[in-house]
Parts: sequence; C-alpha cells; structure tokens
Amino acid sequence: MAEATLSISSKNYGSWSLRGWLLCKMARLDFEEVPASSEDPYIRAELLLLSPSFLVPCLTHDGVKVWDTLAIAEYLNELKPQAGLLPKDRAARARCRSVSGEMHSGFSNLRAALPMNIKARYPGFKIWAGAQADIDRIVIIWRECLDAYGGPYLFGETPTVADAMFAPVCSRFVTYDVSLDADCEGYCRTIMAMPLMQDWIAAAMTEPDEVEELDVEF
Repeated sequence: MAEATLSISSKNYGSWSLRGWLLCKMARLDFEEVPASSEDPYIRAELLLLSPSFLVPCLTHDGVKVWDTLAIAEYLNELKPQAGLLPKDRAARARCRSVSGEMHSGFSNLRAALPMNIKARYPGFKIWAGAQADIDRIVIIWRECLDAYGGPYLFGETPTVADAMFAPVCSRFVTYDVSLDADCEGYCRTIMAMPLMQDWIAAAMTEPDEVEELDVEF
C-alpha cells in the first residue's frame, strides 16, 4: 500500500493538480492518485477558475491533509529534504520561494485568457494586453533565474519547486503558440521534455473530454 494519496482533478485542464503531482513525484514520495470527479461542483469551480480556494490537489500522508500547492511543497521539503525541492543556497532558496509564491498568487489574466488545455493547439492565438503583461513578467523571472543559475532549470541542473509551479505555464505557452526568446523557449522545451511531464501529458491525451465549458472555440 502506498504511503500517501494525492487527490487530483483533470490531467488535461488541472494546472494545480499538475503542480502537486510533479512535486510528489520530484520528492519521490510513494503515493496513490485519487481522481476527483469533474461532476463535483468544487472541482468544476477549480477547473473553470471560479473558486478562490482550490481543494485539489490534496495530499494525505500519515494522517495529515495538505491541500494548498505551496503548503504541499513545504511539507514535502520537510519530509524529503534529500529530494532537493528547494535549493541548498539560502539566497537561491529565498528566490525560489519568492518566484513560486508569485506564480501561486498572481498572473490572473494569464490564467483567464490561456486556460490549461494540453490536448488543444491554437496557432497564431491572439493574446490580449492584460495577458501579455503577465507573460512579460514570467519571461523576466525565467531570464533572471536562467542567467543567475545557469539552467537548464530555473535554479540550476535539477528541477525545484519553482519548475513545478511554472510547468503548467510552459504547457499553456505550447497550447497557445506564445512567442518566446531563445532562452525561454529552451526552458519550455526542457520542462515539456521531462519524463514526468511526458507521463502526465500521455495520460491527459487519453482523458475523456468531460468539461464542456472548457472546450470552447477560440
């Protein structure tokens, strides 16, 4: 029996679920996935970006429930410090927490205009100004981290909490054909090529299209 469970929503649409799942996998936690039904009104609210409080993913381990993605990250870092979810260097660790927190609490225009949809492709997608401002800020974060720590991940040679937090953004940029500079494009390719991301994408591709509201025509 697995030592933990992780409740997740849709693999095609669930950006927060992807973050939590990647964190658990990166920590090498032995866990079982528990799919949450898209018919659950709370889950639909999360997928449709209508809920101010996301109840998925939810990690249950040793009698403890943790349902906020950053809280899951901190819990896993305490549980599995050898996994390197946060950088060893104090300054880098502070920066990693800062950019992860910015992703967690910000970029609402990007979320609304470019919802995660792994199966879809929209070549030449027109991005409105509010979402472009969010993209511009994300590009600045990525460039600064890649310049400071040398890549290929945001904080060096191994993925951290920050990479898990920005992984759904990379997926969005692919889906909506977002134009990036060479370094940021390379970072996106690195994230999308991660074996863990490839596993998640493969599962998303086989998932039934159950949330009709999210399959609108752009």
